Amino acid sequence: MSTLIAEERDSAVTVDPITFEVVRNRLSAITEEQAITLKAVSGSPVVTDATDFNVGTYLADGEIVTMGPQVLLHSGSMASVVRNIVADRSVDPGINEGDMFILNNPYKGALHQQDVSIVAPVFYNGERVAWVGACAHQIDMGGMNFGSWGIGAHTVHQEAVLMSGVRIVENGAIRTDIWDMVLGMTRMPMAVGLDLKAMIAANNVASRRLVELFDRYGLAEVERVMELEIEHSEQQLRDTLRRLPDGVYRGQDFLEHDGHTNALYEFRLEVRKTGDRLVFDFTGTSAQAPGFINCSWSGMLAGVFTALLPTLAPALRWNEGLLRVIEIEAPEGIVCNATYPAPVSGATISATWVVTNVALQALSRLAAMSPETRPDATAVTKGSMSAFVLNGIGRDGAPYGNFLLDSTAGGGGAYDDHDGLDGSGDFCVPRPAITNVESHEGAGPVLFLYRNLLEDTGGPGRHRGGLSMGLAITPHGVDHLNGMIVGHGVEVPNSLGLFGGLEGSCNRNAKLHADGSSPVGRISGVEDVAEWTGLIERFDAKPGFFGIGSGDVIAYSFQGGGGWGDPIDRIPAAVADDVRDGFVSVRAASEIYGVELAADGTVDEAATTQQRRAILQSRVADAAEQADVVAPEDAVWITPDIHLSDGQVRTRAGAVLGTADDWVSGTVRRVVDPLEHGPYLALHEELELREYLCPVSGRLLWSAVARKDAPDLVPVELA
Repeated sequence: MSTLIAEERDSAVTVDPITFEVVRNRLSAITEEQAITLKAVSGSPVVTDATDFNVGTYLADGEIVTMGPQVLLHSGSMASVVRNIVADRSVDPGINEGDMFILNNPYKGALHQQDVSIVAPVFYNGERVAWVGACAHQIDMGGMNFGSWGIGAHTVHQEAVLMSGVRIVENGAIRTDIWDMVLGMTRMPMAVGLDLKAMIAANNVASRRLVELFDRYGLAEVERVMELEIEHSEQQLRDTLRRLPDGVYRGQDFLEHDGHTNALYEFRLEVRKTGDRLVFDFTGTSAQAPGFINCSWSGMLAGVFTALLPTLAPALRWNEGLLRVIEIEAPEGIVCNATYPAPVSGATISATWVVTNVALQALSRLAAMSPETRPDATAVTKGSMSAFVLNGIGRDGAPYGNFLLDSTAGGGGAYDDHDGLDGSGDFCVPRPAITNVESHEGAGPVLFLYRNLLEDTGGPGRHRGGLSMGLAITPHGVDHLNGMIVGHGVEVPNSLGLFGGLEGSCNRNAKLHADGSSPVGRISGVEDVAEWTGLIERFDAKPGFFGIGSGDVIAYSFQGGGGWGDPIDRIPAAVADDVRDGFVSVRAASEIYGVELAADGTVDEAATTQQRRAILQSRVADAAEQADVVAPEDAVWITPDIHLSDGQVRTRAGAVLGTADDWVSGTVRRVVDPLEHGPYLALHEELELREYLCPVSGRLLWSAVARKDAPDLVPVELA
């Protein structure tokens, strides 16, 4: 059935409000049942614990009707998966009732090869009327390295085999020739096979439930509800945008190490908001890399979609209607719109992740312009991802492999009215979870020495970014394991703060080489790592594969969340509470927050006032101590501390910075050592950390990571 015919038929159908509500909620319930089925059948902790999957229903042409609240990145790409299968397989071999297709080709809609999708057409009375689908990360899909992370790859051909929509189920039965081919590629056929059957089962459940819905309410009525759901989301987002000021909102971030060398890649995004339309322009982003960190168009779209949903559409139905409001402009051949055959197996935790960061920066600056949307603007949540893959021979002599997603427990970005969540999970995972320590230890030959929140990892601010977590493991019951860490953010603070909030911690990776004594009982917290008597080997963002012998320890930690607002505006009592709870050190309380504590842990008010004045004067030598200037009623607030009135941009203290398109040069800019913003920060040799200050008051307006000698970014430029 063509889309045109479906639209003509749907538009003639009237659905009463009660039926509309019943059907739309039943569609959501079907998607929830898909997810429950997938988790119930799968035996992989990547699915069952870390929820690295998503499910959904789609119109006949692939438009998203419903999606799960698991990994949002998957949902942003699944529509592309369905559309490519419709385009490529409608004639040969054809799309028939009882078929399912498997796809993992990032140049055909997947994010990277490990994210495998299985989608199924839904037929009713012999007519294809919808699709259902599931996508889940697989522990290994073949290629040059265990886990299919193509460190060292120069082309996509060196990574996992690409499936571009292969019919794996025909007439309701698994094709054993294709099944054997797929499982023949993986080093973990039992685990992968169970996951694939879990996706097939989830699709079967969703297909049956849709047919039952068609039987009960009629195909035309259900199709009309689907289309109305999409139309309503589109219209509601457009209404929100119309109430926000037109302008240009920018984001910038960096990604280090491409799998070959520690090269630095820049992501530049300009979001142009005009009326009810958003244009995401990635012009100026670095050229694609020779290594596996690139993403294809589908990965870039997924990153943009992920940033959009919780920021400007948190209360809307998440479906295709939201995508109708946006347009993406991106030159071909850049790191986030790579051209075939660039390697892309690290896309999700590299280029796609950073796309989400820059899109979130820009959209949060837009959302903060209005009291209506400001509560959903946020500093960056854990701006990097570290994947830790373990494999070897288990205690029982059988092959062992695991994909540790403990790094999900980074820190959440802060908001205008509250701190970021500690150990929050990822921004792209609304329902975060990590595997229990006991489950890890029961499933394989490892022992956890500690796993806990780390002091001073949340980005300081008026509202603090969430703390990150760190952990240490050692082999247990075996003499040797193979490890591999893949990530970024060791030398780039990706978790940027907003409006004077500082950056969350960087990642840290280290191997403590055995020193002849068991680490059990000696390593029980991050503070013990520095006391290790043996060799401590510090890893960069992509150390690749390394051996882990008996007595060795792998200790690593993740990025915290960015802060919101100048840290010296944080309520002193809140800082004292953070120190008492072990979230902030006494040193950071004094040097960053300007809060001095008495011997009993309470705030020394007089000393705090003096210290905060000293911090302001260290920023701007002649910083004036005065009350804020009252802004005109018609002032447009660019940030909580900067407004536009009478054609001039001014700070709260009355400093005139310039015009709407040239006001950054009016701030006081200084370059600071990253350790001034926190003990876990480090910078790539090509980067520097900049502060932009009010020339009158010395208040911190915002902080930025930039290339040395690069022009200053104008974060907001009103039309």
